[in-house]
Amino acid sequence: MDLQSLSLPAAAEEPPRQPVPFLAAVVPIAAGVVLWLITGSIFSLCFAALGPLMIGASLLDGIRSRRRARRLAAEREMHAWSAAEQELQRRHRRERREMRRSFPDVASSLREPPLRDLQPVDAGTPVVIGSGDRPSALRVHGDDTERSRDFRERAAAISDAPIAVPMGRGVCLRGPLPVVTAAARALVVQLCLQHAPSQLALSGGALEPLGLAGFPHAGRARRGAWRLAVVIGDEEVPDAAAQIRLRDVDGDVPEGVTTIIDCIDPSRARLRTAAGLEDIAVECLSRPQTVAIAASSVEREGEVAQLPDHVALGDLTPVGDATGLLAVIGQTETASHAVDLVEDGPHAIVTGMTGSGKSELLVTWVTAIAHAHSPEQVAFVLADFKGGTAFDPLRELPHVTAVITDLDDHGARRGVQSLTAELRRRETLLADLGARSITETAGRMGRLVIVVDEFAALLQEHPDLAVVFTDIAARGRALGMHLILGTQRAAGVIRDALAANCPLRVSLRVADAADSRLVIGTDDAAELSGGAESRGLAFVRRSQDERPIATRIALTGVSDLRAVGARWADAVPPASPWLPSLPHRLPIEQLELQHPEVTGNAEDGVLLVGLGDEPEQQWQRPVILHAGRDRGLAIVGGSGSGRSGVLRVLAAQSPDALWVTADPEQAWDAVADLSAGRASPRLVLCDDLDQLVGRLPSDHSMAFVERLETLVRAGAARRMTFALATGRVSGQLARVMDALPTRMILRTGTKLEHLAAGGDNDGYVRGRLPGRARVGDTEVQIAWTDRSPKVALGDEGHRWKPSAELVGVVAPGVRRAVECLRRAHPQSEVAPVGDSAADAHGTQIIVGDAESWQRQWALWQRVRAEGEMLVLAECASELRSLAGCRELPPYAETHRGRAWSIVDGRAPERVIIPELDPSTAGAQAGADSEH
Repeated sequence: MDLQSLSLPAAAEEPPRQPVPFLAAVVPIAAGVVLWLITGSIFSLCFAALGPLMIGASLLDGIRSRRRARRLAAEREMHAWSAAEQELQRRHRRERREMRRSFPDVASSLREPPLRDLQPVDAGTPVVIGSGDRPSALRVHGDDTERSRDFRERAAAISDAPIAVPMGRGVCLRGPLPVVTAAARALVVQLCLQHAPSQLALSGGALEPLGLAGFPHAGRARRGAWRLAVVIGDEEVPDAAAQIRLRDVDGDVPEGVTTIIDCIDPSRARLRTAAGLEDIAVECLSRPQTVAIAASSVEREGEVAQLPDHVALGDLTPVGDATGLLAVIGQTETASHAVDLVEDGPHAIVTGMTGSGKSELLVTWVTAIAHAHSPEQVAFVLADFKGGTAFDPLRELPHVTAVITDLDDHGARRGVQSLTAELRRRETLLADLGARSITETAGRMGRLVIVVDEFAALLQEHPDLAVVFTDIAARGRALGMHLILGTQRAAGVIRDALAANCPLRVSLRVADAADSRLVIGTDDAAELSGGAESRGLAFVRRSQDERPIATRIALTGVSDLRAVGARWADAVPPASPWLPSLPHRLPIEQLELQHPEVTGNAEDGVLLVGLGDEPEQQWQRPVILHAGRDRGLAIVGGSGSGRSGVLRVLAAQSPDALWVTADPEQAWDAVADLSAGRASPRLVLCDDLDQLVGRLPSDHSMAFVERLETLVRAGAARRMTFALATGRVSGQLARVMDALPTRMILRTGTKLEHLAAGGDNDGYVRGRLPGRARVGDTEVQIAWTDRSPKVALGDEGHRWKPSAELVGVVAPGVRRAVECLRRAHPQSEVAPVGDSAADAHGTQIIVGDAESWQRQWALWQRVRAEGEMLVLAECASELRSLAGCRELPPYAETHRGRAWSIVDGRAPERVIIPELDPSTAGAQAGADSEH
């Protein structure tokens, strides 16, 4: 609405008078007198006569100019007032049009169907009872003239504007019967056009005489609808919230009615309300007009208007035994509505936005099929991907073999993948029976119905599973596998290849007309109102239907489910289409009992690792490691994931296994022995390999990993199998793990670590249980045992004893080393390098640091040539400079009483001198003091 004020034209001003040109007239007179005085000619005085003539001419010209200016000002004023009048009419028309749009009568509602909101009809709902003058919002500014005052009076009121009053307790119309009946028809038709049958219900004996009985609002009252009675004379009002009563002139007004219309003729009526009296013109309709509008209203409201508000599944007549999957799911306008998933399908699509009743429909459909068909005839797999509770009421039905929810991500994927195996199983069974489809099996194979609630959510979490459903849709008819796919939207979710095999379509209320057209071919599902009355309203369309059929879906109660359970209480429950999930704990004894074909073959190198789950094959097979034949197994997992349990199970079955411990020295010796061929076990185990390598110095760790990689790659040739466990796969260690053909990935801290360990994107499970692993595409439950493994452990090295009469010791702390060695070897002479005697008898142990030995170079050369060199682990750098050792010595921990012994130029050998170990030296000193 234009709220800008309107300015009135100002009154025309009187044009000013033109001044008399006295000065111009005096000049000719003076000039004529001067010429006369000079020339003496009487004709010179003619110039003097020009002055008066000029004054007269100027006055005549001024009069003519004022007349022209006055005429032009009057014309401008007239045009301004004409424009103001036109603007007033335009503003009033616009304001009247806005009023008609806010408060439409019958004519306005027919020209432009009113928008229906979800607000319920009540006593405050406005009703247009006629037309008359209404205040205008237009503001006028201008002079305070009589014409301006008249303009303001006309601008302040809008004529022929709709007059609306609250419905209250109703309206009483009094006057001649033909006029009041025509006016009453207009009031009722107006309300019917503005409000749906679910909001407004008509009753009363005047409906048929007035031609109002044909409106869908006049049928059975809907639950929650506002009741309006239309009565004539003294007829009693039914149970109604308001009434429209027709009376003779001066008839009594019903109690509680505060709106009275006294009609004289359609153009003259008087409105009486609590606000006062007002003259109005009422809108009138004839009976034929009313009947025609009622017919169009029925067509507009459609079949939905004739559907019941509520239908219970127990109130519908169930179907008898049928060869297909016929089931009654709801009520149409005239009868129960049954659909056959076999004949009308074989697959169905169900769409509906949140709150439309999609889950209730699926529950009712499953219950109706289960009531009409035994568990031997049909089984259900239910998948709920919108919270996991939609199918809870159906879990107790004997027909339901499995319920998949989005709360169990791994179980959902496993269940859907198993359906591929079910396809192959049914194909094999048909081939064995010599049948082309399930209808030729004489009931020896039951049907399987897969029901999915929120199919879009399933594909969003597992997009690769779309191929499984497309495969089932393409081959399911002959194999007896049927899909009922529920989704909020079909566009962008149901692919063409899948939709082509789903001719049975059901659509509840949807938000987008394109979704409605895609599913049922019309916009009907998008035109449903969003109120509670549209919940459970569906349009069902089969391939043979010209138009979708409006249906009120039945609601399933606890009694309906109990009736199904009682009917088939003695029936044998159908087998699940897939094997049960892997157990959370699998004792090795249980695995051996379940698979005796591999039990007792440990002597042949057959070791049980765990149980692998292959749902797409419907198999659960033991995971086996052939010790001495397979190259090995790489085990990757975080702390507490169960990787040590894998090694413990293998060690318990292989007593001769070599366990490479976490002690760096023992691990170094074990790998060195394997590399040198001094040991050749069938099974080599190593846990926490990444931590073990991290504890070694860089040169030793590099050599250790290189030796281990060489062993792993040559393991098959040497009939050795490696099982290596690590928390991380990085650096040089990655080459060792890559050399093993089989990788077992347990729980990791993050998805990035899972991918870095070699896992795939779909195999990551955040909350993977300890002992649950991924081997390739197979989920594996590791066997568990409490047996104490008996494994061969490497030794730390031998205790040092002098092997020559002259021993040169390189130590960082000479005094402490001398004292410790004297206690350890009292029969030998132990002295610092500078205090040693040249002619000593017996074994002589000379101790010095690197600088001392360099000063006594001749003595050191004698030790190298004739005696034994002993270099403590703390002096590793002196091994090359003093002993001339170029090769990497065995790893020895520092400050643990470790040293390298070199005799006759042989390779360094790690020895143990416990007296030089600070952790044991204190205890030994205390023991000596006690003695």
